Amino acid sequence: MSTFTAINLVKRPQGGPITQDIFEIVSLPTPKVNPGEILVKQNYMSLDPAMFGWMQPDTDSYIPPVNLGEVMRSSGVGEVVESHHPDFKVGDRVMGMMGWQEYFHSNGKGLNKVDAPLPDETILSVFALPGLTATQGLFNVGKPKAGETIIVTGAAGSVGSIVGQLAKADGLHVIGVVGSDEKANWIVDELGFDSAINYKTADLAAELDKLAPQGIDLFFENTAGPIQSLIVDRMNPHGRVMVCGLIADYSKQTPAPGPSWMNILKRRITVQGFTMPDHYSEVPSLLEKLTPYVLQGKIKHRSHILDGLTSSIEGLNLFFSGENKGKLMVKL
Repeated sequence: MSTFTAINLVKRPQGGPITQDIFEIVSLPTPKVNPGEILVKQNYMSLDPAMFGWMQPDTDSYIPPVNLGEVMRSSGVGEVVESHHPDFKVGDRVMGMMGWQEYFHSNGKGLNKVDAPLPDETILSVFALPGLTATQGLFNVGKPKAGETIIVTGAAGSVGSIVGQLAKADGLHVIGVVGSDEKANWIVDELGFDSAINYKTADLAAELDKLAPQGIDLFFENTAGPIQSLIVDRMNPHGRVMVCGLIADYSKQTPAPGPSWMNILKRRITVQGFTMPDHYSEVPSLLEKLTPYVLQGKIKHRSHILDGLTSSIEGLNLFFSGENKGKLMVKL
């Protein structure tokens, strides 16, 4: 019987870097495809900061944790190699939550066909979770208006880079916060951000005062950290904060204190956390919103591609070090 490789979560991380021992690499038998089912060969698999939350035992979250002994959760893009399902044929390209495994056996639920004539890595970088998250957060949560100022943390990451480009295309003034001069140059020179702040080297308060003299209207938050309070303190009345991620806190047992509520009250600031599992039913409309920007050449991206399924384990630690450049994914 033929087999394929998968990676199961077998321990909960205890904070700090991800280690090999929390995962188990296993060989699984290739499943029989019954009526109403398909088998997908996964080509590219996404690595995302949200995975740190999915590995925790927290049952009071937006999505249930990955159970110990189960395949680690992730999204990916692949090709249907066997089908007994009326809506899918062999050769169809699909994307969805397929997990850390080479093949995905499914009844088709949760999988979306990919029709755009673009490479798999572009699909995963732009049209999968990063682009959907950016579109939902910016437009449906942030409700931007032309002429407003937005600041994006994690601005060189897979989500933040798309948020900034969408905002710029809609006439906003865009400031990005990044962790290196190389990333700062990339988002300004290549992506069209108006300015960038390297949070590791800059005088954060002084830079915010200089780059946003009229205050900040929207704050797309991906990172947490000390700059969080400094941004909120400079927000204009009726500003909006879109809380998408908090990567700086994911490795901590106790998250760092957040901004004071005083300015949130005085300036009537709206703070909203959002996660994509609440909005999977809206994927078609989100893609309809995002696609014209991409086809008009307004969205650029870069991918950081790791080779082979097992590279995903150490690859997760790139989020902590900040060494990933662009959308982090694994080529299978």
